[in-house]
Amino acid sequence: MDLLPEIIQPESTSSTSLHLKELLKQQNLPECSVVITNRQTAGRGQPGNTWETEPGKNLTFSIVFFPEMVPATSQFIISKTVAVAIVTSLEKYIRPVEIKWPNDIYYKNKKLGGILIENSLQGSSISQTIAGIGINVNQTSFPENLPNPVSVKMITGYNVDLQTIFHQVYQSLTSTYQKLTENDTSEIERNYLSHLYRRAGFHKYRDSKGEFLARISDIAPAGHIFLTRPDGTTSKYAFKEVEFVF
Repeated sequence: MDLLPEIIQPESTSSTSLHLKELLKQQNLPECSVVITNRQTAGRGQPGNTWETEPGKNLTFSIVFFPEMVPATSQFIISKTVAVAIVTSLEKYIRPVEIKWPNDIYYKNKKLGGILIENSLQGSSISQTIAGIGINVNQTSFPENLPNPVSVKMITGYNVDLQTIFHQVYQSLTSTYQKLTENDTSEIERNYLSHLYRRAGFHKYRDSKGEFLARISDIAPAGHIFLTRPDGTTSKYAFKEVEFVF
């Protein structure tokens, strides 16, 4: 990276991802620049979802990459890179930290954080990626409509300094992304699979036909999940085509 990334810290913003997008329209920000805030009023999760967070208690930030070396057909490696960077940094505080496909951050059966990846394509390559990241750090009370939230404090029993944990996560993001830029993805792939939630054994899932038992047999480069039933039949699903049953 020729220019040093910028860390932009508005006191409040509706969405760090939208804020970063607007800044990128106005100026050329260096790669790995970040918008981080203590108060996000309209955070977004995966399509159709919102990300609710108590002000001053959690990490809510977005980071920009320019991964032109990644073919559009292999764009899920970016999601893997971000997820791996986050779980490995959080392991300084808690274990086990896992990745629930495609890229939720889990502790046991509870959601610790989420990632929203937004890629902009140019031809057959990716010109820009904005990764929106939310991690529950010190919040201990959550809205009742959230099914299974958990935070670092709820697990450890103590407050974590937000600036410290942000810099640890950020350092992990930039170093893991550096491996991607050098096409050194074998460790990223290995870490993604080794941290995958429900990576072993048969578990309950639900698709348009109903509930079924299956094990995860593969994750495709484009991000599809392959689930194999006890009778050996395998089905391929895109995100939102199948859900985990708890």
